[in-house]
Amino acid sequence: MNIISFKMANKIIQIIDGPNLNLTGKRENEIYGNESVNAFLEKIRAQFPHLDIHYTQNNIEGEIINIIQECGKTPEKGIIINPGGYSHTSVAIADAIRAIRNTVIEVHISNVHSREDYRQKMITGSACKGIISGLGLDSYRTALEFFSGELREI
Repeated sequence: MNIISFKMANKIIQIIDGPNLNLTGKRENEIYGNESVNAFLEKIRAQFPHLDIHYTQNNIEGEIINIIQECGKTPEKGIIINPGGYSHTSVAIADAIRAIRNTVIEVHISNVHSREDYRQKMITGSACKGIISGLGLDSYRTALEFFSGELREI
Protein backbone atom coordinates (compact mmCIF):
# COMPACT_ATOMS: atom_id res chain seq x y z
CA MET A 1 0.00 0.00 0.00
CA ASN A 2 1.32 3.42 -0.94
CA ILE A 3 0.65 6.42 1.24
CA ILE A 4 0.11 9.76 -0.44
CA SER A 5 0.41 12.93 1.58
CA PHE A 6 -0.63 16.36 0.46
CA LYS A 7 -1.03 19.76 2.01
CA MET A 8 -4.32 19.89 3.89
CA ALA A 9 -4.42 23.56 4.82
CA ASN A 10 -7.17 25.41 3.03
CA LYS A 11 -8.09 22.50 0.75
CA ILE A 12 -11.26 23.49 -1.08
CA ILE A 13 -14.20 21.10 -0.99
CA GLN A 14 -17.32 21.79 -3.04
CA ILE A 15 -20.50 20.08 -1.81
CA ILE A 16 -23.17 19.86 -4.51
CA ASP A 17 -26.68 18.81 -3.51
CA GLY A 18 -29.30 17.97 -6.10
CA PRO A 19 -33.08 18.18 -6.17
CA ASN A 20 -35.12 18.36 -2.99
CA LEU A 21 -32.12 18.16 -0.67
CA ASN A 22 -32.86 21.73 0.41
CA LEU A 23 -35.80 20.12 2.25
CA THR A 24 -33.58 17.91 4.43
CA GLY A 25 -34.83 18.11 8.00
CA LYS A 26 -38.33 19.01 6.77
CA ARG A 27 -39.36 16.04 4.64
CA GLU A 28 -39.53 12.31 5.26
CA ASN A 29 -37.63 12.60 8.53
CA GLU A 30 -37.65 8.82 8.96
CA ILE A 31 -35.42 8.64 5.83
CA TYR A 32 -33.53 11.96 5.78
CA GLY A 33 -33.43 12.89 9.48
CA ASN A 34 -34.47 15.99 11.40
CA GLU A 35 -31.39 18.17 10.94
CA SER A 36 -31.39 20.97 8.39
CA VAL A 37 -28.57 21.31 5.88
CA ASN A 38 -27.62 24.71 7.33
CA ALA A 39 -27.30 23.33 10.87
CA PHE A 40 -25.21 20.42 9.58
CA LEU A 41 -22.97 22.75 7.55
CA GLU A 42 -22.23 24.78 10.69
CA LYS A 43 -21.14 21.61 12.49
CA ILE A 44 -18.91 20.26 9.74
CA ARG A 45 -17.26 23.62 9.11
CA ALA A 46 -16.38 23.72 12.81
CA GLN A 47 -15.16 20.12 12.74
CA PHE A 48 -13.02 20.63 9.61
CA PRO A 49 -11.60 24.17 9.97
CA HIS A 50 -8.67 23.22 7.73
CA LEU A 51 -11.07 22.67 4.82
CA ASP A 52 -12.65 25.50 2.85
CA ILE A 53 -16.12 23.99 2.46
CA HIS A 54 -18.38 25.49 -0.21
CA TYR A 55 -22.00 24.41 -0.52
CA THR A 56 -24.56 24.67 -3.27
CA GLN A 57 -27.93 23.06 -3.85
CA ASN A 58 -29.81 23.10 -7.13
CA ASN A 59 -32.94 21.40 -8.40
CA ILE A 60 -31.99 21.84 -12.07
CA GLU A 61 -29.85 19.22 -13.83
CA GLY A 62 -28.16 21.66 -16.20
CA GLU A 63 -27.18 23.97 -13.35
CA ILE A 64 -25.59 21.04 -11.49
CA ILE A 65 -23.60 20.26 -14.64
CA ASN A 66 -22.49 23.91 -14.83
CA ILE A 67 -21.25 23.74 -11.22
CA ILE A 68 -19.32 20.52 -11.94
CA GLN A 69 -17.74 22.06 -15.04
CA GLU A 70 -16.78 25.18 -13.07
CA CYS A 71 -15.13 22.99 -10.42
CA GLY A 72 -13.20 21.32 -13.24
CA LYS A 73 -11.30 24.59 -13.74
CA THR A 74 -9.69 23.94 -10.33
CA PRO A 75 -8.76 20.22 -10.47
CA GLU A 76 -7.34 20.18 -6.93
CA LYS A 77 -10.79 21.05 -5.57
CA GLY A 78 -12.52 18.02 -4.06
CA ILE A 79 -16.18 17.45 -4.83
CA ILE A 80 -18.83 15.78 -2.72
CA ILE A 81 -22.03 15.32 -4.68
CA ASN A 82 -25.46 14.09 -3.72
CA PRO A 83 -27.32 14.18 -7.04
CA GLY A 84 -30.55 13.11 -5.34
CA GLY A 85 -32.97 11.57 -7.83
CA TYR A 86 -30.60 12.42 -10.70
CA SER A 87 -28.31 9.66 -9.41
CA HIS A 88 -30.55 7.13 -11.05
CA THR A 89 -31.32 8.93 -14.30
CA SER A 90 -28.65 11.43 -15.33
CA VAL A 91 -26.16 10.28 -17.92
CA ALA A 92 -25.42 14.00 -18.42
CA ILE A 93 -24.24 14.51 -14.81
CA ALA A 94 -22.16 11.31 -15.01
CA ASP A 95 -20.58 12.58 -18.24
CA ALA A 96 -19.80 15.94 -16.60
CA ILE A 97 -18.06 14.15 -13.72
CA ARG A 98 -16.06 12.02 -16.17
CA ALA A 99 -15.04 15.16 -18.09
CA ILE A 100 -13.16 16.71 -15.14
CA ARG A 101 -10.01 15.66 -13.27
CA ASN A 102 -11.31 16.41 -9.76
CA THR A 103 -11.80 13.67 -7.19
CA VAL A 104 -15.55 13.23 -6.76
CA ILE A 105 -17.24 11.27 -3.98
CA GLU A 106 -20.97 10.61 -4.28
CA VAL A 107 -22.97 10.55 -1.06
CA HIS A 108 -26.50 9.55 -0.15
CA ILE A 109 -28.25 10.18 3.14
CA SER A 110 -30.36 7.03 2.94
CA ASN A 111 -29.23 3.50 2.17
CA VAL A 112 -30.31 3.45 -1.46
CA HIS A 113 -29.84 -0.34 -1.60
CA SER A 114 -32.58 -0.88 0.97
CA ARG A 115 -35.07 1.31 -0.89
CA GLU A 116 -37.09 1.00 -4.09
CA ASP A 117 -35.55 -0.98 -6.96
CA TYR A 118 -35.23 2.10 -9.18
CA ARG A 119 -33.04 3.80 -6.54
CA GLN A 120 -30.51 0.98 -6.45
CA LYS A 121 -28.77 1.76 -9.74
CA MET A 122 -26.67 4.90 -9.57
CA ILE A 123 -25.61 6.11 -13.01
CA THR A 124 -23.68 9.05 -11.57
CA GLY A 125 -21.89 6.90 -9.00
CA SER A 126 -20.14 4.95 -11.72
CA ALA A 127 -18.26 8.15 -12.63
CA CYS A 128 -17.11 8.85 -9.06
CA LYS A 129 -14.13 7.63 -7.05
CA GLY A 130 -16.50 6.20 -4.45
CA ILE A 131 -20.02 6.18 -3.04
CA ILE A 132 -21.01 6.59 0.60
CA SER A 133 -24.61 5.69 1.37
CA GLY A 134 -26.86 5.16 4.34
CA LEU A 135 -25.07 7.04 7.11
CA GLY A 136 -27.52 9.93 7.22
CA LEU A 137 -25.84 13.33 7.02
CA ASP A 138 -22.72 11.59 8.33
CA SER A 139 -22.27 10.33 4.77
CA TYR A 140 -21.01 13.86 4.02
CA ARG A 141 -18.80 13.84 7.13
CA THR A 142 -17.23 10.56 6.02
CA ALA A 143 -16.48 12.03 2.59
CA LEU A 144 -14.90 15.05 4.31
CA GLU A 145 -12.78 12.68 6.40
CA PHE A 146 -11.57 11.12 3.15
CA PHE A 147 -10.61 14.51 1.71
CA SER A 148 -9.10 15.53 5.03
CA GLY A 149 -6.76 12.56 4.89
CA GLU A 150 -8.36 10.82 7.86
CA LEU A 151 -9.57 8.09 5.50
CA ARG A 152 -7.25 7.23 2.68
CA GLU A 153 -7.00 4.31 0.27
CA ILE A 154 -4.73 3.89 -2.71
